[in-house]
Amino acid sequence: MQKGIKFRIYPNREQKNFIHQTLGCCRFIYNRGLAMRKEGYENGEKIGYPQTSAMLTELKKQEEFAFLKAADSIALQQSLRDLDRGFVNFFQKRASYPTFKSKHNRFQSYRTVNQKDNIRIVGRYIKLPKLGFVKIRQSMEVEKINHVIIEHTPAGKYFAVLNVDFEPEPRSNAGGTIGIDVGIKAFYSDSNGNTVSNPRYLERSMRKLIREQRRLSRKQKDSHNREKQRIRVARVYEKVTNQRNDFLQKQSTMLVRENQTICIEDLNVKGMLRNHKLARSIASVSWAKFFKMLEYKAVWYGNEICRVPTMYPSSQTCSCCGCQNPLVKNLRIRIWECPECHVVHDRDMNAGINILKKGLQMQYA
Repeated sequence: MQKGIKFRIYPNREQKNFIHQTLGCCRFIYNRGLAMRKEGYENGEKIGYPQTSAMLTELKKQEEFAFLKAADSIALQQSLRDLDRGFVNFFQKRASYPTFKSKHNRFQSYRTVNQKDNIRIVGRYIKLPKLGFVKIRQSMEVEKINHVIIEHTPAGKYFAVLNVDFEPEPRSNAGGTIGIDVGIKAFYSDSNGNTVSNPRYLERSMRKLIREQRRLSRKQKDSHNREKQRIRVARVYEKVTNQRNDFLQKQSTMLVRENQTICIEDLNVKGMLRNHKLARSIASVSWAKFFKMLEYKAVWYGNEICRVPTMYPSSQTCSCCGCQNPLVKNLRIRIWECPECHVVHDRDMNAGINILKKGLQMQYA
């Protein structure tokens, strides 16, 4: 089993220049390979990784493209492998058609592979191909590194994402079962009657974000001051992202530690984002990322995740007698009384109980 560990690195000026040079070369080769494959498809030719790799070899022999020899050769090959994987995912309907990379994209990255121990951590430094020793802020110990992704973020920071072998330690849990109904006002309500409020990190930073973006709009284009202000705006977004990720990691870890079986709704989050009135609020709570964290942590520690179908009327069904009340389709109704057994339900907690019941029913069916 493998996992990624992200550390911040602090390259010097010369190393920064080489990172940006490698990013530019990888982007150039990726776009060249994509153009070659598109042209081959139009002409009825089959172009794959071997043909694009041969194209890279020929380019390096030409004096016009001699700058490619200075870049990390493994990173150039990996950019073509990433392109090939992009086409495989497209034909298997897991992703959209690969697109050309732009130098104007503020987030850039390249990947290089560990060969003959050319990537390793020594003290407070990490050794990288052609970069040499780069200062790193290491927060945990790692063993053998398989490959590393070097990232340059919109906030001007540099990170190394290490892919390492990982054997999860057996971790006992409380053995409970829980159903979760996610929402916007409350992040989720569970079948045990607990409600976790939505921290609303983006909304809390909105005033500062608007102020910094207004200052950015007043700066002269292509000026040094505008670039400095753009970084300030990017750091506000970065802080919101870090706060949100920290919250999601803690909540998902807590649920996995306390429960053996976790039942969730199989929501079409991508489709829900088409509702322009709720799109920002839905994107801010990051349900999809939360579910993804639950799933990979469940694989690590042997928990079970059960997805309940989207169309199951969990909010409209009485968790006591099973009566379905169509009037509860109105989202403004938060508390309702069952017309059959007259039990009063909180909409979200009732949904959590029904999701748990349906999940267990599907599991043992």
